[in-house]
Amino acid sequence: MSYSKGLHEVGDGLYAYLQPDGGWGWSNAGLIVDGERTLLVDTLYDLALTEQMLQAMRRAVPAAARIDTLVNTHANGDHCYGNKLVDGARILASERTAAEMPELPPAAMAALVEQAPAMGELGAFFLECFGAFHFDGIELALPDETFSGELSLRVGDRELQLLEVGPAHTRGDTLVHVPAQRVLFSGDILFSEAHPIAWAGPVSNWIAACDRILAMDVETIVPGHGPLAGPDAVRELKAYFEYLYEQARACHAQGMTALQAARSIALERWADWGEGERLVVNIANIYAELSGEEEPPNPLVAFEQMAALARSR
Repeated sequence: MSYSKGLHEVGDGLYAYLQPDGGWGWSNAGLIVDGERTLLVDTLYDLALTEQMLQAMRRAVPAAARIDTLVNTHANGDHCYGNKLVDGARILASERTAAEMPELPPAAMAALVEQAPAMGELGAFFLECFGAFHFDGIELALPDETFSGELSLRVGDRELQLLEVGPAHTRGDTLVHVPAQRVLFSGDILFSEAHPIAWAGPVSNWIAACDRILAMDVETIVPGHGPLAGPDAVRELKAYFEYLYEQARACHAQGMTALQAARSIALERWADWGEGERLVVNIANIYAELSGEEEPPNPLVAFEQMAALARSR
């Protein structure tokens, strides 16, 4: 299937909404329909993008005029800032996602974008990542219901499984599995054809999440970012993280900083993946795990290091 913007049917009553090129903020979402019952997997980064998506869904699927349930796979704004446009839906997320969502409100992103021109190279990098989005006037709609671990849901006669696999990308990452049709909405546990970013970690938990997906009978995966994928993309992600562990352990033993390590590590078969600057955050997260530290990398420091790495390439 071509990687093009808009709604794509991935199974009977199952849809992916894709946003190329899948880079910073350009996330995917999903729609699950059975008769008149509907479930939306994630919203988008701002209100205009979310409204555009909802209109596309309503045109293609009349039942989408009313969304019954909205599942947020994790707390990052590009998967939940559009929540308030889904009127009347119950909003469902893992407990850890619900706790994390208010920590970076849309008003804070709006302020950062406004201040970025005065922030030198860091600000320029920040605008490169997020300058295309409009965060003003967004009121974050938080989950009405939460779960921990696993939750079974029904959309009409269709059975779904919500599986919490975080902390990994964020603290409460959730998979949405439709077993009968072998479809998985992975959230940002899978960045298809791009570097992932371990905001929370530990990375060892992310590898375990990959193993959990690979143990499922899944054929089609709607990733949080990038083109539609299958299990091979998850195998490749797992191999990437295992390679980083091996390389980071050696660099850590030599006393390199995470940025020095990121500059020295050859990306091998992942050299063509997008957003290569994220490598430094993943290494910093592995360093924290190797050192027995519980705190993940500070986001401001992470963006400074990513800006420096992007500038040096």
